[in-house]
Amino acid sequence: MNNGHYSLPLPINEPVLSYAPGSPEKTRLKEVLKELKSKKIDVPMYIGSKEIRTNKKVEMNPPHERKHVLGHFHSGEAKHVKMAIDAALSAKKNWENMPWESRAAIFLKAADLIAGKYRPYMNGSTMLGQSKTVFQAEIDSACELIDFLRFNVHFLSEIYSQQPVSSPGIHNRLEYRPLEGFVLAITPFNFTAIGGNLPASAALCGNTVVWKCANTQVYSAQMFMQVMKEAGLPDGVINLIYVDGPTLGEVCFKHPDFAGVHFTGSTSVFNQMWKTIGENISKYKSYPRIVGETGGKDFVMVHPSADPDVVATALLRGAFEFQGQKCSAASRAYIPSNLAPVIKKKLVDGVKSFKMGSVEDFRNFITAVIDEKSFTKIKSYIDSAKKAPKAKVLVGGKCDSSKGYFIEPTVIETTDPKYTTMCEEIFGPVLTIHVYNEKKFTDTLKLVDQTSPYALTGSIISQDRAAVVQATQTLKHAAGNFYINDKPTGAVVGQQPFGGARASGTNDKAGSAINLYRWLSVRTVKETFEPPKDYRYPFLSAE
Repeated sequence: MNNGHYSLPLPINEPVLSYAPGSPEKTRLKEVLKELKSKKIDVPMYIGSKEIRTNKKVEMNPPHERKHVLGHFHSGEAKHVKMAIDAALSAKKNWENMPWESRAAIFLKAADLIAGKYRPYMNGSTMLGQSKTVFQAEIDSACELIDFLRFNVHFLSEIYSQQPVSSPGIHNRLEYRPLEGFVLAITPFNFTAIGGNLPASAALCGNTVVWKCANTQVYSAQMFMQVMKEAGLPDGVINLIYVDGPTLGEVCFKHPDFAGVHFTGSTSVFNQMWKTIGENISKYKSYPRIVGETGGKDFVMVHPSADPDVVATALLRGAFEFQGQKCSAASRAYIPSNLAPVIKKKLVDGVKSFKMGSVEDFRNFITAVIDEKSFTKIKSYIDSAKKAPKAKVLVGGKCDSSKGYFIEPTVIETTDPKYTTMCEEIFGPVLTIHVYNEKKFTDTLKLVDQTSPYALTGSIISQDRAAVVQATQTLKHAAGNFYINDKPTGAVVGQQPFGGARASGTNDKAGSAINLYRWLSVRTVKETFEPPKDYRYPFLSAE
């Protein structure tokens, strides 16, 4: 029973630890990495109160150390998807009727657990399972995930407080109900925080969830489930399964209780899902909510007035951190002719200074890409560029999968602004630059806007304020997250709500209240204290 208006703590962004030599966090993380590598774990699917193990075991290996076995997870099939849906629907009534302050407490406790004793385990599992450096893991699986949990509680509390006015004799109120049915969360490998937030944000709103994570993210996903269970999340609220996409879709998208999907992944998969949902629309009890953050071909537009050091740093970090495997990674840059020689030299020198290797050596800036499929795809783009008459590799380009899926950070220069690597999403450590005539800034802005079907992130780097204003206006629809004098990556929960439009998704802005509205269905309640007892209005009376 809710007998009060409860004051929840105002969230602040979780501080990023430094992991400097000799720091306690570095010492502890090193210990945990050794601990995690010393054992092979057996990961079940979490369906309701059960841990489901099958005979279909899939090996988990660090992308940077292919021969090491972290453990196995148990792959499921259609019957397990059905079990997960049944578990979610069975848990729904009790979960949505749980008092808000109790639901909130579970997620706030989970945030505290990750900020405390689980921090090295969340970071360690992300480093080993997804080949993230310590810094990339810290800003993702610790800080961003903590921020999602805490800020979402704050945002939802504010939403609940938004109520209509009432007139004399009438009391109006809004009830923010969860959706009717189950929510499907489909999460990618590249961000542990996305993996946690997509099911958790819907669950916080009172929904119950079927969660399918990428196979290459199971190692950290199971760690998050351990946290949520310790925080007190009831069985069946989030059900974690490992099945292939077609099997998942075949069951979920034909189920009458399918209420919505929270998705991050490729544009092509999202398009197919949307089509399938549309074809099955007559089967559903309600119109499903379709929320997706998909691909990107993110740009950096450089004005002739830009500081070359700012440009080089934005590109080196924005394109190559986490091996370019961010939806927001800088993958195409437009360099003015007056600055091209100095910027190209700084890029080449910067890439050559990168250290590449295992995540366990904290001096490495670059590690491996996620798997063989990704390695092969990225390599094909680089190999093509080496042969293309309108492109050349300025630096990098070597690929070696003998020990891990290592691809050197690669900078391609092209004379053709519509060259393949300027247009297509590669999702790897490949940056393509095009040098434009410094006097054609306005024309090049139009080129930036028209080159890609995506519109996720982008940036303008300039010391000329008029040019910043012009770029901001011209590129209004080219990026859902637009950066001025910065790299196009690194959105912070509560500060830069994240999402793009066009072929980059529905722009429902994770990390803000905007996203939570999608997991709520509002009921308006009007109560009349003295209801009328005669249908006649005064205007009906005789003159």
